[in-house]
Amino acid sequence: MADERRDAGMEAGPVEVCVPLPPAVEAWLDWLASQRRAAPLTLRAYRRDLQALLRLADGREATALAPHDIRRFVARLHGEGLTGRSIARHLSAWRGFYRWLVRRRGLAANPVDGIQAPKSAVTLPRVLSPDQAKALLDGEAGDGVLDIRDQAMFELFYSSGLRLAELASLDVGGGLDLAEAMVTVTGKRQRQRSVPVGGKALEALRAWLAVRDSVAPRHEPAVFVSRTGSRLSPGGIRSRLSARARQGGLGVHVHPHMLRHSFASHLLQSSGDLRAVQELLGHASIRSTQVYAHLDFQHLAQVYDKAHPRARK
Repeated sequence: MADERRDAGMEAGPVEVCVPLPPAVEAWLDWLASQRRAAPLTLRAYRRDLQALLRLADGREATALAPHDIRRFVARLHGEGLTGRSIARHLSAWRGFYRWLVRRRGLAANPVDGIQAPKSAVTLPRVLSPDQAKALLDGEAGDGVLDIRDQAMFELFYSSGLRLAELASLDVGGGLDLAEAMVTVTGKRQRQRSVPVGGKALEALRAWLAVRDSVAPRHEPAVFVSRTGSRLSPGGIRSRLSARARQGGLGVHVHPHMLRHSFASHLLQSSGDLRAVQELLGHASIRSTQVYAHLDFQHLAQVYDKAHPRARK
């Protein structure tokens, strides 16, 4: 998971000790999976956050913790190097767990209510410039079967703004409809969305599907497979994208989420339609999409500095 956190631009933080989770925590996680349809990655993150709570509690029962304990834990996490954003994620998981205890197990009060994470500087997602995205996708890719597969993957990432897990889970005859130039995926909390597929991506996908059967066995449903014919893992996709960026001499570490960020930023720069970008990304809240408005403002500010007579140096 350290690689995933680095790829997403998150700090590594302290090494978490795997603390066995008590039955109440396991019951909450089961409830999230069955009743709230939380995604596996979300459940894994909540599990880590609750393990952190138990590590900080140092043997004390979670139900015995008070608000002053939670404040002390926040200070410790901050001292261990976690940013305010990561601590806020921990607090969100803890708050949700205690809310469930109050409603389902009769706990008197939620000790996390009203406790805020320390503020940290707003960090904008790293994106490729349009020229960098073009260099990545139009660079020398090779003509081997796996090179054709990689081209299709990367074109689809940038064309449709998919998450890594969404792309890795695509099945032949499932959400990919080349005739309609559309891909339908199931994202976080089992929310389904359909996103257009651009012309370059369609061309690359058709080229890959024409040779896919030379690698994939008949029973394998995955669109993107490894050299052994099994579903290509998220780690394998990350590795191939990083290698492609190095070969192209981009000079930056490129990870799958950076292509998703670039998709959103470039689309917003061209259209100015924040709501449409929200729908295409599958964000439940417009607040998650607004970060790209900040990126767009940076772009506009650069244009202003270059173009306005009184802004030029």
